[in-house]
Amino acid sequence: MPQLPAFTTWTGAPPDPLAHPDLYDGLLWRRVFAYLFDCIAMGMLILAGWGSFLLLSILSFGLLMPLLPFVAIMVAVGYHALSVGSHHHATPGMRLFDLEVRTWAGGQPDVWQAFLMAALFYASLAFTCSLILLVALFNDRRRTVHDYLSGVVVVRHARGARLIPRVAAAM
Repeated sequence: MPQLPAFTTWTGAPPDPLAHPDLYDGLLWRRVFAYLFDCIAMGMLILAGWGSFLLLSILSFGLLMPLLPFVAIMVAVGYHALSVGSHHHATPGMRLFDLEVRTWAGGQPDVWQAFLMAALFYASLAFTCSLILLVALFNDRRRTVHDYLSGVVVVRHARGARLIPRVAAAM
């Protein structure tokens, strides 16, 4: 399979969903399945580190055991931040389901913006029991609250790679 070209940067707001529906086609279900895939991958990472953490907990006479939830949260936030902030601009699950994270102006998010996105995602899930994700049903670009607050937009990668050069040339 040939490698698709990377996005070019658009200027201003992201392309209009009505003018370029391919960028946002099937975005909701793709994001859900990408996250489920990432949950499995993060679970495997946590299980892989469980043995080391258990040994440290035994050596500390159990004093480190209360830190386990915080370690799991840091693994999840780090997984997302390092994946989205990398040159792929997507977690492995997002890449599997043809998604990519871009800044509002079309640029590539750095690790700190990806960290902010991930931290806001997990904080909003914890405080609202996932109900906050319903916001994506009520906007054209299918953005969630953590997308708005961190200044990112999620688009389809392969379709965007074909569409965005035309959008950028037309502006």
